[in-house]
Amino acid sequence: MRSFIRRSLWDVVPRDQRDTPEAFRRRQMVAAAVVVVGAVVLGWSLRLEPGGNLFYVAAIVLAGVWAAGAFLSGRLHLGRMARGGEVFVRPIVAPILLGLLMVGVFVLGALVVREIDPLASYVSSVLAYADEGSLPLLAVITFFNGIAEELFFRGAMYAAIPRHPVLWTTLAYVVATLATGNVMLGFAAILLGAVCGLERRASGGILAPILTHITWSLSMLFLLPLIF
Repeated sequence: MRSFIRRSLWDVVPRDQRDTPEAFRRRQMVAAAVVVVGAVVLGWSLRLEPGGNLFYVAAIVLAGVWAAGAFLSGRLHLGRMARGGEVFVRPIVAPILLGLLMVGVFVLGALVVREIDPLASYVSSVLAYADEGSLPLLAVITFFNGIAEELFFRGAMYAAIPRHPVLWTTLAYVVATLATGNVMLGFAAILLGAVCGLERRASGGILAPILTHITWSLSMLFLLPLIF
């Protein structure tokens, strides 16, 4: 387990991904503009009526904002991880397992949170969108939103920050999420953002964070209603 965690989150693989100064400034300008727009759209989407058609439109728009910002910022990399010696592979199985590990931690936390009424109400307000709307459609939106968020935060924004990108992308992700006004979503964003940021740092790309994010988010979408 210790070796698995170290390879997934800490050991940095060799790479040479350098932007020109002009490309780097472009990333910074695009990232700064998109994170503001995305936070506004996210806050708006989670203030709409659960199950309403406008909510789904807002969620699709949000995914489009993150994805467009990512691709407009410049080149993105999939990343790789070591598999013994000098052999490197695309990170697929390890990020999914890490996402499932996070699911286990969050489920245990949810069992505690449901006994604390003020915190449980924050979770219940988010779950209302699953209760009142179409769960299959919400799952599709959750899947693509998870990909889009990682394309932007661990792709475009990460590459636009010269120092301590894990810290700053996690902070930006939390601030954008807090636009919903939901402190429990903000807490989840801290943990998810930090783990995905460390994966991005270790692998040098967006594939590992994407797989961890969608594994976690889809699992929580189906498991949390069983707890609350």
